[in-house]
Amino acid sequence: MAPSKRKNPWRLVWNDEFDGDRIDPEKWDFDIGNGFFDYKSHAWIVGWGNEELQYYTREPENVSVKDGLLTIRAVKESLHGCGYTSARLKTRRRDGTVLFATCYGRVEFRAKVPWGKGLWPALWMLPVDDKYGGWAASGEIDLMEIVGEKPHEVLNSIHFGSTYPKRSLITTVHPLPEGSLVSDWHTYAVEWEPGEIRFFVDGLQTCTYDHWWSCSRLKDGAGLEAEKAADVNPWPAPFDQPFYLVMNVAVGGNFPGAPNEATRFPAELVVDYVRVYDKFGGYGPVKAIGKGQFPWQVKPAPKARPARKRPAKTLAKTTVKTATKATKATKATKAAPKSRAKPR
Repeated sequence: MAPSKRKNPWRLVWNDEFDGDRIDPEKWDFDIGNGFFDYKSHAWIVGWGNEELQYYTREPENVSVKDGLLTIRAVKESLHGCGYTSARLKTRRRDGTVLFATCYGRVEFRAKVPWGKGLWPALWMLPVDDKYGGWAASGEIDLMEIVGEKPHEVLNSIHFGSTYPKRSLITTVHPLPEGSLVSDWHTYAVEWEPGEIRFFVDGLQTCTYDHWWSCSRLKDGAGLEAEKAADVNPWPAPFDQPFYLVMNVAVGGNFPGAPNEATRFPAELVVDYVRVYDKFGGYGPVKAIGKGQFPWQVKPAPKARPARKRPAKTLAKTTVKTATKATKATKATKAAPKSRAKPR
């Protein structure tokens, strides 16, 4: 008799239920300040590379654990030249020591997310080592981001390609059910296997990604776009290396813009749990790359033809109509690339 198939292929390997009264230092560390030192360029990067306005602390006013919940709180207050304070937690110490990382698996957050103009909360993952180069040649996985003033939408993204500024990304916009906002409880998850990344919100699969690339070419420290197949690292790079977990609430920056008078502070990201699963029996062979275009296959947009000169006596008013095509809202739509310059 053949053995029955396992209904749940995932087994829990790491978690934080936030049952105590403080952050577990064996699981999480903090980023501190309003930027970082780039040792490659020997320069201080202000605003985390995105012109962000917050100063990250580890103070109880910005991060706390109580009643089984973690709260990250962005506060409108001045500190060290910044107009806001907040917190960013990660499973990697500032000295580079890894507290937890995973290569493949299922990662799951249950959270209530703040919203408002200029708020940039995120639940995401970064590579332990920049094996293929600086951001985003070594990848980034975003389980949850929002455009601050759009509380009814969730963004699921992956970043890849070359080192900045020639990075690439794919973003899917997932509209929440009518009447639901990101400030309600939702579960955000990613299932990451060799050659495929799947995103979920409240158990609903929002998208599947199976085409990306990584290019390590540089010129004067800046990334160069891949021009041929030989320029690309072997598939499924960069998503074949260990990644660690990150949770934060940023304020302002290139992506959400500055807060306005309607933005409410303090803004709280509340997390019920973080759980990571491995797959029973392993992952098997790498899945073949899916359909998509590489940079050298994308045709440049045609150049606009110069307008024909009209006779001088022609005084008729010209009206230009823009054709629009109505489309039904879909559960997942591709979004325009974000303007983020470097990893936050």
